[in-house]
Amino acid sequence: MTKVKIPYSREFIPLDIPDKNIEGILESTAHHFKPDEDQESLVKNALENPIDSLLLRELAKGKEKIVLITSDHTRPVPSKITLPILLEEIRKGNPQADITILIATGFHRSTTREEMIDKFGKEIVDHEKIINHDCRDQQQLIKVGILPSGGELWLNKLAMEADLLLSEGFIEPHFFAGFSGGRKSVLPGIAGETTVLSNHCSKFISSKHSRTGSLKENPIHRDMMFAAKKAKLSFILNVVIDNQKKIIHAVAGDSLGAHQAGCQFVEDLASVKAKPADIVITSNGGYPLDQNIYQAVKGMTAAEASSKKDSLIIIAAACNDGHGGQGFYETFRNASGPQEVMEEILKTPMEKTKPDQWESQILARILMEHEVILVSDQCDPQIIKDMHMSYAKSLEEALDIARRKKGKDAKITLIPDGVSVIVKK
Repeated sequence: MTKVKIPYSREFIPLDIPDKNIEGILESTAHHFKPDEDQESLVKNALENPIDSLLLRELAKGKEKIVLITSDHTRPVPSKITLPILLEEIRKGNPQADITILIATGFHRSTTREEMIDKFGKEIVDHEKIINHDCRDQQQLIKVGILPSGGELWLNKLAMEADLLLSEGFIEPHFFAGFSGGRKSVLPGIAGETTVLSNHCSKFISSKHSRTGSLKENPIHRDMMFAAKKAKLSFILNVVIDNQKKIIHAVAGDSLGAHQAGCQFVEDLASVKAKPADIVITSNGGYPLDQNIYQAVKGMTAAEASSKKDSLIIIAAACNDGHGGQGFYETFRNASGPQEVMEEILKTPMEKTKPDQWESQILARILMEHEVILVSDQCDPQIIKDMHMSYAKSLEEALDIARRKKGKDAKITLIPDGVSVIVKK
């Protein structure tokens, strides 16, 4: 019997699978990577050894307005560790600096005070200037150019008016941008609605280069790089985390050079060979990434990459926040099936891209080839069914359903943390 632990919400679900049924277990070696230093030391050493950049304290000297972009409540960036160190480093070079922490909400809702305290700690929330970016608030935005794709580039005014712009984040495989981190804090992080919609258009999502772990010729990544350059993103601190959300590696420095180094580290650890099977079980890495169905599509793409044409996909995701996007939900609820969703999206031109269309496109792509069973005891089952997926309250129940359809001898591939791997054919 093979025993695995599947991340779910803030815990892990134990699962036992007979050895004879196991086709493969796909895991990032990041989950077993043991760094030589503790988390704080990794961050401090990265800042003391920046890649292609001066020390942050040197960059901060003489700067009046400094804007530090950070991730929102949907990203597991360990800001309770990283933010205090970053703020201390800035103030070493400029004790009187006017620092604004700008939350890169992208296309998401604003981060609440309670979520800020959970993510940043009460000390920072009570004593630092923190602002939520709002991509739909035109008063926050300024047009700064045209993207390589042809879309208009609108970015947060505070960021554009800064004397020094830096960001923190984490690097993991990303299902259409290749990798998270770096330039992504600018686009979509602090970009306007029009810009995000253009960058996430159906043509780009359909590109064979817009896939997990792929940066070369990726049209979405190209736009993001352009946006970061226009924003004059001068310095980044990006970390790599394990399945306990603990820092195992950190890079700092130039927004391009440091990000490339971090991506290479992740690729070396996260690349796994596909093991197509009758049933593929995965997750969205637990909290905070599995708060809604919208985010859970990411984990599904890992299962998709290791599936046969008719494989059945099981994903465990708490989805306590429901669907994660009204438009995303209604697109499926109002359609006869995923084929109708896909046809409608593919005929939508870039300039008419709808909110959350990209997530709908990827989910439709998966559902056109696979039945998906979403496992949750915290989400309304009707929402899941409305979105043309099957529902199960537990992994055991989902497996029973899958075995009835695929047979008791069906082969099973396990991808315990779907957002942490780069599945290669």
